[in-house]
Amino acid sequence: MGSILSLAGSDDRSVDHYQFLRNSSHKRQKTSSNLCDENPRLIPCLPDELSIQILARLPRVYYFNLKLVSQKWKATIMSRELFQLRKELGLTEEWLYVMTKVEEDKLIWHGLDPLSRKWQRLPTVPTVVDVEESKKASTGLWLWNKVGASNRVTEGLRNWLGRKKASSQMPLGGCAVGAVDGRLYVLGGFSRGSTMKCVWQFDPILNRWSEMASMSTGRAYCKTGILNNKLYVVGGVSRDHGGLAPLQSAEAFDPTTGIWSEVPSMPFSSTQVPLGAFWSDMLKPIATGMIPYNGRLCVPQSLYLWPFFVDSGGEIYDPETNLWAEMPTGMGQGWPARQAGTKLSVVVDGELYAIDLSSSLDSGMIKVYDQIEDAWKVVISKVPIHDLSESECPYLLAGFHGKLNVITKDVNHSIVVMQADLRDNLPSSPLSSISLSANSLDENSASQVESETVDWKVIASRDFGSAELVSCLVIDI
Repeated sequence: MGSILSLAGSDDRSVDHYQFLRNSSHKRQKTSSNLCDENPRLIPCLPDELSIQILARLPRVYYFNLKLVSQKWKATIMSRELFQLRKELGLTEEWLYVMTKVEEDKLIWHGLDPLSRKWQRLPTVPTVVDVEESKKASTGLWLWNKVGASNRVTEGLRNWLGRKKASSQMPLGGCAVGAVDGRLYVLGGFSRGSTMKCVWQFDPILNRWSEMASMSTGRAYCKTGILNNKLYVVGGVSRDHGGLAPLQSAEAFDPTTGIWSEVPSMPFSSTQVPLGAFWSDMLKPIATGMIPYNGRLCVPQSLYLWPFFVDSGGEIYDPETNLWAEMPTGMGQGWPARQAGTKLSVVVDGELYAIDLSSSLDSGMIKVYDQIEDAWKVVISKVPIHDLSESECPYLLAGFHGKLNVITKDVNHSIVVMQADLRDNLPSSPLSSISLSANSLDENSASQVESETVDWKVIASRDFGSAELVSCLVIDI
């Protein structure tokens, strides 16, 4: 009997002990939960300072999913402090941003992380018409919509743009792009037949567009360049009573203050040639490119009469003196041009590169400017480019990771990013010819072709359907 009572007492004590442990555990969980609610941490058991150090060391491509963990994670990942820490640690990343055009007037941006080869589609570019320009053109727009495509103004615009058909609504068509202070900018362009002043900024950290201070002049097809952390805009065309007219004016945007400032207009001195009264009235000078080089802005220029462009040198702006000077003859006259007279170029490791498409219908050659000899010299004798006859923009140039990159389309109409590794970049000795087959432009196949002096590598490829290339830029954040 005593043993039985002893066992019963033992069971009662066990139950009481279990109940005590359960209540204690519940109290601890409740207390811990209250503490977390009052002062939640990014990573449990770690100070937030250490957690931010960990997040800063992760590749930026992971941030899109990490923002979904919690509101605090989202706020931290979208904070300036995190990206400032990444900059201090030397962990900034260069991403390529490519603008494409779909269905004549729809612009779509895609961001590429070259290391992971992952693409990200950006939010749609806003299409709000600049209010001041809209008021100015309200009367003309009513007539535009009533008369239709037979109107002479419509035909004039069609000729200027070189399109097969004109649209009554062209949001941000003919806009310019630029990147400064870790943000992307879309400037001006055409909307409903009017040139626009509006400026839109895309912040990759916040992943959203914001409207910025407008330019002083409505512009389409203007040229942009970055120098001393300022965004410079020159030239383009503007609409006046006589139609569309080339602009000589220039202005600069300071992202720290959000204010535009006036820059002296381009003199167009290199285009002042004795052509006679008739040709002087017909041929109009226009800026066909702009690139920062050796601390100055180089602006090649042409004489224009659609669809003809005649090279006419260029001018260079020096921000130290706030003056324009005539471009060296060899630099301006020999600057390679692509379709519609546009002269695209890129600076990589202090060297100025451009592509010359005049050699072949299905390829081009890359040239580098020799400052000492004032001449353009071939460094890559063949770069495969497809669909030159159908595409308005068969290729784009970009410089990132210290290398020259060509963005174009392959035979399957997929957009490919080809990187050239110039191992013996001597302007005095042209590189040997590189012939890439269609299969070599597939990143799933052997994507690297070697020669004695250059390696071509397809670092990314993506099928964007019927989208056409428009522009690209690189942002390092």
